[in-house]
Parts: sequence; structure tokens; C-alpha cells
Amino acid sequence: MQGGVLLLAAIHVRLGPSAAPVVLLGAVGLWWNCNTVSHIHLHTPIFRSRWQSRAFALYLTALLGVPQTIWRERHLAHHAGREASRRPLGFGITLEIVLVAAVWGLLLLRAPSFFFAVYLPAYLLGLLLCQAQGHFEHLGQLGGISHYGALYNVFWFNDGFHAEHHQHLGEHWTRLPARRLAVASVSRFSPLLRWLEPLHPLEWLEWWALGWPRLQRFMLETHERAFRRLLPALGDRPIARICIVGGGLFPRTALVLRTIYPTADLVLLDAEEGHLDRARDYLRENGHPFAQLEFRCGRFAPGACCDADLVVVPLGFFGDRKALYRQGSGPPIIVHDWLWHRCGRASTTVSLLLLKRLNLLR
Repeated sequence: MQGGVLLLAAIHVRLGPSAAPVVLLGAVGLWWNCNTVSHIHLHTPIFRSRWQSRAFALYLTALLGVPQTIWRERHLAHHAGREASRRPLGFGITLEIVLVAAVWGLLLLRAPSFFFAVYLPAYLLGLLLCQAQGHFEHLGQLGGISHYGALYNVFWFNDGFHAEHHQHLGEHWTRLPARRLAVASVSRFSPLLRWLEPLHPLEWLEWWALGWPRLQRFMLETHERAFRRLLPALGDRPIARICIVGGGLFPRTALVLRTIYPTADLVLLDAEEGHLDRARDYLRENGHPFAQLEFRCGRFAPGACCDADLVVVPLGFFGDRKALYRQGSGPPIIVHDWLWHRCGRASTTVSLLLLKRLNLLR
């Protein structure tokens, strides 16, 4: 498909601003092919026949402008944690280099303006995207960071199971989900969006809400109504201690649950000490007592032992959300989730405006 688009573009596209979408499409095609088809083929050849696999590698070389033998050597060296070998050029590598030179030479002779204005910018931008993808995929432990988003893994052939791929190099991409690691580094974002990770956009919204008393009242009222609709599903289970994960910037869950369970001990667990300080300031400024409220700095890990009768997890939970839903034992968990993700033993909408719901697990 990428080859067909480039061929049609070379024949029909007029140079100028109208060529910009073609440049972007070519760059995305190069980036996608390198990280899916080409990546899969170098680990587990797509064709059983050796000559068919070799012919396909030559096609990828011509299409992507990247000699596949060199790419394979460098990539496997990356997996092995060593420098790529600088062996003498053999027949295969020489053939691939000549093939790339022939394609580029043909474009220069037949369509020089297209080559410099469209093909070359798309090629360089595509390589830049590949470099960014590789950088963000390998910042974690176990060789890579995984992203379990269904949409990304459908279109990127389970490339999101990247820590699993590094631990099982010979595994076919279709079987990587079955190799899911409990200790993998996990990101909520796909690789090229991973720069958003430290920005925590949901935290920005919490900070923004602090400047609007009416918005705070609205959020408290909608969340309290949602909790009161959901909590009867717990039955007669005694609730003496509640662990509230996150929520230090605007401790609305603590305020809501203090109203519903006035005698319960509340533990406000947050990974940022500064968030806990902000919660203390907010409660002090608004006349709320600290009695029966513990501030604890730390992270909540799904499946870990928790000394609470109920756990509440925020929408902005930094960790493996799917592990929360897979957890089969422990105290009941209420998860703030997106409006469209109805799951668990019971569920209720918080607000259509906020796009949120509460899911009760176990």
C-alpha cells in the first residue's frame, strides 16, 4: 500500500502546500512499516520459504530505503545489548545497498522535484518517528515499556507488548498477549505519546478545579450521589477503614466518604508528598478536621496486600488499570473510570459532563 501511494504521488501530486499530506502519509507509512511488518519479519519471517522471505526483505529494502540485512543486524544487537558488528559487506548487503541506490537514482532521474520536495522529507521524518518510537519504548526495565491499549495493539500488531517481546524474542506476535508479564513497566500512552506521561493532564484539571468553588461543589455533589447509588451493592459488609488512592490535590473522595462513613478511618495514599501537603492545606482552609484521616506517601500496586475494607482508585491512577479488573481477591475496589467503560459487579454514572463512572469490583 505504501509503495502504491508513493508511486501515484510521484505521478500525480503537484508540488507546493498540497504535497504536505503526502509527505506526512509517506512518513507515517515508513514509521508504521518499520515497527510492524519489517520488525515482525526480521524476528519471525512471514514466509516459510527461504527464497520468499529473502524476496520480501528485498521488497522492504526498496520500499523503506533501509537495507534489511543491516537493520536486522543492528536490531538483534540491540536486543543482545551489544554493538552491531562491522563485518565486511557480503553479497546480500551489497545487493540491498545497490537496490536502494537504484530506487533513489531512478527517482532523481525521472522526478527530481518529487524526490527532494516529497520523498526525501517523508523519508527523514519517518526515520525521526522511528527513532522517537525506539527511544520511548526502551526507557523501562526488562528491555522495554509495555502499553496494553487495545486500539494500539490491533493496528501495531501487539507491539505494545514490548517488555514481553524482549523477554520472548522468538514468540510470534499473535501469542505475545499470553506472555503478559506481571512485573513489566507499563505506560498508559502509546510510544509517541509517552512524552505526556510526566505532564499528568488529569492533574492539570484538578488544579484548574481548585480555582472554581462552584465547580468544586458540582464535583462533590455528583460524586457523592454516585457513591451513594453504588455502595449498597456492598451489602452488609462492615467498612471501618478506607484507602483512597491519589486525590491529594483536591481530596473530594475523602470529603465524600467522610460524609457517608463518618466513623471510618480514611487513608489518603498519594505518590507525591506535595499532593498530600496540598490536601492538608485544603482541608485546613475549608474547616475540615484531620481526625481519623491518615496521610501516607506511597504507590498502590494492584494485588498488593492492603489493610483496608474498601479501596478507591482515581481516574488518573498511574499504573496497570487492567490489573485492577483482573484481581480476584482482596478488599472491594471502587474504580473511577471513563463513562464508556462499564465493568465489574456494579457500576453507576458520575456525570455525563465529566465523562466518568464508578465501577465496583468484587
